[in-house]
Amino acid sequence: MSTSSTQSKHINGRINSLQSNGHSSRDGSRPRKRIVTHNDAYLYALRVAYLTYLLQPRVRRMQHAPAPQTPAPRSSTSINDLMKDFSLLRDNKSTRFPHGFMSELEKRLTGVLMGRERKPEYNDAAIKRTFAAFFNAFTEQSFKKRMEKDRRVEDLVLIFFSNATKELQKGKAPGDDSWKLMADRHLALFVRLISLVLKDHDWIRDRPELAGRLATLESKLLAHDQDLSSTPTRNGATSSKTVELAVPLSYEVKDMPLVQVVARIFGLTSTQVQSDINKYKPVWTEKAALQDLKSYQTYLNLNSRNTLRSDDFDLDEAYDNWRKAEAQDLSQMMLAIVQANPELAKSTTGSNLPQFQVQISSLDSANPSYPDALMRMSDNSERSSYVIEQPVDMTTMSSGSHSPETPSGDDAAFTFIPPEARAYYRFIVAQAFTHDLNDKSLQPSEVTADGPAVKLLSKQSMELLNEIALRWRIPPVSRIILFLDVVREKFIDEEITLDTLDAVFNFIKDQPSEAKKNHSFVNPLLSDRTKWLLADTALYKQILSSLHEALMRDLYNTMQQCYEPKPPSIGPIMYVLEHHIYDDPSFFKSPEEMDAFAGALYEGLQQKAHATYRGYLEQHVPKDQESWEFFNVIELGKAVTALAQKIQKRYKKNPEIMGVNPLSALVETILPLYAEDARDIVTRILELAQTKGEEVPIEDGFQLYSELTDIRRVHGEVLPNVPFPFPIEATLAEFVWRWIRMTESAITDWVDQAIKQDNFRVRTDNPQQIPTEEQRHSVSVIDIFSSFNQAIDRVVQLNWDDDLQYAKFMTALAKIVGAGIARYCDVLEQRFIKEMDRLSPEQELAASQTKQEKWLQLAKDTWNNKEKIEPFQFFPESFVKLNNIDFAAQQLDKLEHEINVDACAEVIQRHTPPVTQRQKKINNYVFTIKIVEAEDLKACDMNGSSDPYVVLGDEYQKRLAKTRIVYRNLNPRWDESVDITTQGPLNIIATVWDWDALGDHDCVGRASLKLDPSHFGDFMPREYWLDLDSQGRILLRVSMEGERDDIQFYFGKAFRTLKRTERDMTRSITDKLSAYIHYCLSRRTLRNLTSKGISMSTVSSYFNRNRPQQPTQAPSEAEIANALKRLFAYFDDNFAIMNQTLTSTAMVMVMTRLWKEVLVTIEALLVPPLSDKPSQQRQLNQQEVDVVFKWLQYLFDFFHAVDEETGEANGVPLDVLQSPKYFDIKTLNFFYFEPTDALIRTSERMASAIATRQQSQRNRLSAPASLAGPAFGGAAGLVGLPSTRRSKSIMLSRNLGTMKKAKEEKWKEAQAEPNDDMILRILRMRPEAERYLKDRSRQKERLAAAAAAEMIVRQSLMAGGGRMMGNLPRR
Repeated sequence: MSTSSTQSKHINGRINSLQSNGHSSRDGSRPRKRIVTHNDAYLYALRVAYLTYLLQPRVRRMQHAPAPQTPAPRSSTSINDLMKDFSLLRDNKSTRFPHGFMSELEKRLTGVLMGRERKPEYNDAAIKRTFAAFFNAFTEQSFKKRMEKDRRVEDLVLIFFSNATKELQKGKAPGDDSWKLMADRHLALFVRLISLVLKDHDWIRDRPELAGRLATLESKLLAHDQDLSSTPTRNGATSSKTVELAVPLSYEVKDMPLVQVVARIFGLTSTQVQSDINKYKPVWTEKAALQDLKSYQTYLNLNSRNTLRSDDFDLDEAYDNWRKAEAQDLSQMMLAIVQANPELAKSTTGSNLPQFQVQISSLDSANPSYPDALMRMSDNSERSSYVIEQPVDMTTMSSGSHSPETPSGDDAAFTFIPPEARAYYRFIVAQAFTHDLNDKSLQPSEVTADGPAVKLLSKQSMELLNEIALRWRIPPVSRIILFLDVVREKFIDEEITLDTLDAVFNFIKDQPSEAKKNHSFVNPLLSDRTKWLLADTALYKQILSSLHEALMRDLYNTMQQCYEPKPPSIGPIMYVLEHHIYDDPSFFKSPEEMDAFAGALYEGLQQKAHATYRGYLEQHVPKDQESWEFFNVIELGKAVTALAQKIQKRYKKNPEIMGVNPLSALVETILPLYAEDARDIVTRILELAQTKGEEVPIEDGFQLYSELTDIRRVHGEVLPNVPFPFPIEATLAEFVWRWIRMTESAITDWVDQAIKQDNFRVRTDNPQQIPTEEQRHSVSVIDIFSSFNQAIDRVVQLNWDDDLQYAKFMTALAKIVGAGIARYCDVLEQRFIKEMDRLSPEQELAASQTKQEKWLQLAKDTWNNKEKIEPFQFFPESFVKLNNIDFAAQQLDKLEHEINVDACAEVIQRHTPPVTQRQKKINNYVFTIKIVEAEDLKACDMNGSSDPYVVLGDEYQKRLAKTRIVYRNLNPRWDESVDITTQGPLNIIATVWDWDALGDHDCVGRASLKLDPSHFGDFMPREYWLDLDSQGRILLRVSMEGERDDIQFYFGKAFRTLKRTERDMTRSITDKLSAYIHYCLSRRTLRNLTSKGISMSTVSSYFNRNRPQQPTQAPSEAEIANALKRLFAYFDDNFAIMNQTLTSTAMVMVMTRLWKEVLVTIEALLVPPLSDKPSQQRQLNQQEVDVVFKWLQYLFDFFHAVDEETGEANGVPLDVLQSPKYFDIKTLNFFYFEPTDALIRTSERMASAIATRQQSQRNRLSAPASLAGPAFGGAAGLVGLPSTRRSKSIMLSRNLGTMKKAKEEKWKEAQAEPNDDMILRILRMRPEAERYLKDRSRQKERLAAAAAAEMIVRQSLMAGGGRMMGNLPRR
């Protein structure tokens, strides 16, 4: 039967039978109820120690003696008999020489021959002669090669003996046998030399059997105690010799080491022990020891209960192995006794002498654990009493008449073996362990990385226990189990520490090294446990169970201190449990018991946590409620949080101890307690403050929120499914609103102070230094955004955990930021306009003139046709203000992304009631009024022109907006916008004024418009042509948005404020340059270029301007380019000034605006504005058109500014230059000289295509075109026509990205749908097309009205069919 199957089948049954039925198979195999007395244990230990003394090798001494008269006989008759031990074991690897031995032996032989050998016995000349003869044979290549291969001892010894015999026979008579003793002596020296070589190279440790057999061979060769150091004569005869004699035993305790150990551990004096030895010396003899062994051997053969039996083992195979090993050990021990006392062998016959057995070597290798128990000391002087050189068979050994009779019962009487060996052995182990623990002279082991310094058994105690276990036949595993049982008892009684327990387990588990085997009484514990005794297995399980209970008790007590500042470590306990208890296969861990322990531990930890929190509460919260402050709650929270963090960090690597999480037990207990107490305390503090009319500081509320959220976070991590009992956000939200209200009240002062302390200069260290891009804005814009960020960051840093409330906070802060930006833009624009509208030196001089002098100067200038085109002297501060606006837009865009505006708007929208519910009526409306253009204005100046600008006011004469001045133009275009916020209908008045440098400004005309929110319920933009009360009309484009409490709305409003301010500033700068642009690109310049001066033909052509002009000689390319030379020089001078201060972005923006001004001027040269009335403007001829388009190309290249070397564009980007207006002008060249009829047909085709395209895009919904009204004038223009053009809403301006995207879509729409506007503008210069212009105007009005009505119906359906007037849709 196999070991594994037998084990699984029988082991549990036998153990259960042993534990339940009380079956006993051997008195010494398990503990009984019989009590071992101190004196009995002492006497049995003493007799073993005394027997060791009797059997130890005798000490020898050197003594001179006369030479013997007759030669001593040889120790053996044949060399073959001497080498019998080696020849029988020639296949055993442990008896062969190691690799490399031959070379080392050769070196040692060379040293002998050359006299370098330290041993004196090798200095004799005869020895050297014999060794030299062998050396010659040894160094032969064939022999040397064979020895390197076989490495057998007998070959080397035989060749030496052969050469020594030949050498020593030389010169001897045929009958002289004296050389034979010399041959034995020289061979003994050679064997000793071999042993020395093995020992010097530490080869003897791996080959103890070889060393033992060499030592045996040497002793046989020196059977007559020959002194190898003596100097024999050549023939072997000496006059005297030194002999080695055995020193007789003294029988005194001072010469008995183990007896002294017994005396120490049992607390007796040497005198007392000496008395006992003298008393029992006749009984405690070698013969009695031999008798005990023979009796034990007999009991073993008879399977008596006085020895172990098969019932004591789980497997029969284990019992058989133990029995064979036991028989071998008994033979060795009996031979050792006989060797120590040869007199015991005299009574035995020769046939009964021990014989060597070769077969046991296989047994030794099959059972590796038992030979370790038979120690061999490394030194001969310390050799134990039972050490012999050979395994022998003592089964035939007889002591004659003293042989025990066959026992008839189970009782057996031994001299040296107690009746219950296990019980006595355990008592002695406990006695020795207790003594060594209390022995202060015993030094503990050194501290290592594996464990601290500990004190276990001393070397002397282990030698004594080894000797006792061997004499009493205690199996090696039983020794370990009994030792562990003693340690268990000591640990439970708290006589040893946990470190000592850990050291004991490590001590019994570690395989002893070769150097320590001689002093170790244990063997590896984790060996094949199927070979254990059943009693050992049962006891070992009891030991583990008992230790487990004790360790769990210690763990519980230690864990009860885990919340203290410096608790004891549980690491040692857990290490012992995991590595020595749970990892052991003999231990069974009951799940029910572990769950019960975990429940008890968790309950205990909760009680400790509750007590700890109560201590914190008493420490940080006063008993008087009037003294309560947020500081108390904060400090209590800090203490709780610090404790939780400390526990979390402390148990980070091992969060659970035996299934219990100390952090969970802590948090589940103290966090709900803290949350409830904090809620009650905070509520009480706020009630008391309200009663007293006081306010708790905002910072206290913020700090409390931060502490409470930290605690709630820990609570959520540990208790994810348990709600936090304190509504923190609902309780402390008022502190945030107070902070927001405080910020709102201070925002205007922040902006004013920042502007007041700013000199609006570039931030360079040296005025001569060229500023970088980052240095071109001043400190005021940095300061105000620093203030904005601080206000927002203070709320962001709270990490507010209510998304809806946080979104509302950000919305309110966005409104405040928008107000601050509006204030900043307003103040900067006022200062900027003041700097741009300052008078020039000539204007200041004119202002000081009298009225008569002014008229005379004006008439003089008119007669001389003098153009007052002078370069404007820009202030660097003005450019810095423009840079600040651009930088503010960038910072606002960055702030918009950091706040995550879209996410905040989405959160608010998600929590907004559904659209089907009745919405709250909007109270505030934002009207965006764009003052586009005017036409056919009244001329107010003497030169037949005007310098118009527009002022918007309300019915209460409050000024709302003012446009820039457009000089010398009766058809001006402003394209300026203004936002007006109202809560209901509002009448606005648009007044057109003529700017005069001298005197008051003249009124050109007035028009009014009623802004009624009910007319803009569809939120579509509308265009109004308002007739002036004098002459001409003005075009206003009006759109409306409801002012929403929406973060996107507030950011969009702030962005649009910045962009409008930036656009107005840029337009103010370009207006200072536009006058010169109009002068250089005027019809007068064109006429001068094509006519090359004034002649009679030019005068006659003035009166005949409606007649076709005769072509003249076209100007050259150089002349056309020279016409723009002054304009380019003017641009270069002004651009150089701007480039010193403006940022690259602002510079491109100014150049882009100038390019638009150039395009407007070029367009005005070619065609009149769009209208349904004929124009008085004359159409240019072919030469003039060619010149205009060449000018356009020159200007395009100038503004693009491509580097000729690198090809890199340094000016306005190409996509900006190629705007829709640019392409419209380019298309004029295709239609400009077409006949009127062809143009009308082309216009009709385009109109038909546009109508067809709109009809294909229109769905089946239709609406009556009842809202149609004249878009180009008439009474219906007062009502306003809805425009399908997309409005620039605030929501589309909420950041730079949406603004850029809207602009790109606008350009795509302009390019995707070509129209016939340019053809209609050309037809205005054809009088015969007057009727078609009016018809086409009415057609466009109808199409626009239909599209607007369709859009209204669509929006109504998308909103659920309800009325839209007065309500804002949810975005």
